[in-house]
Amino acid sequence: MSTTALVKSGDVTTGGDQLIQLVSFMLSNEEYGVEVLKVREIIRMPGITKMPNTPHYVEGIINLRGKVIPIISMRKRFGLAESDYDSHTRIMVMDVAGGLTGFIVDAVSEVIRIHSSEIQPPPTMVSGNIDQEFITGVFNHADRLLIIMDVDQMFSPQEREYFGSAGE
Repeated sequence: MSTTALVKSGDVTTGGDQLIQLVSFMLSNEEYGVEVLKVREIIRMPGITKMPNTPHYVEGIINLRGKVIPIISMRKRFGLAESDYDSHTRIMVMDVAGGLTGFIVDAVSEVIRIHSSEIQPPPTMVSGNIDQEFITGVFNHADRLLIIMDVDQMFSPQEREYFGSAGE
């Protein structure tokens, strides 16, 4: 299988073996990674203002240097059990659909540099699910599997439009 099929986000050109940088983070003892260029900043947990009539995974909004951005609970979005925030909990502010969105994660680990040829496709039983299209590959990292995802694919077009306009 070519590496082009392994990374959907366009990091890999036909047949090339490019160096990819990922920010790894933890959710419920599992390690995930997103492209470093999507991450604008990583902040500690501020006070979050709750918003009525939002999807269950939207924790609310925050004011980040004069810009209002929505905050998403990654645990709720992935259907994982909720846990209390601690000193390691962070918000990863990412560029999603042209707007900024914050994602609550259990901890941010490190920036990892890998070659695109080291990324394996997710198993078809996982990637075949329409709700799992955001999983672009899997990387064996320090005897653990790191799940690589594309945050732009995590939401429906309607959700992306909502998040893209929320901070305006």
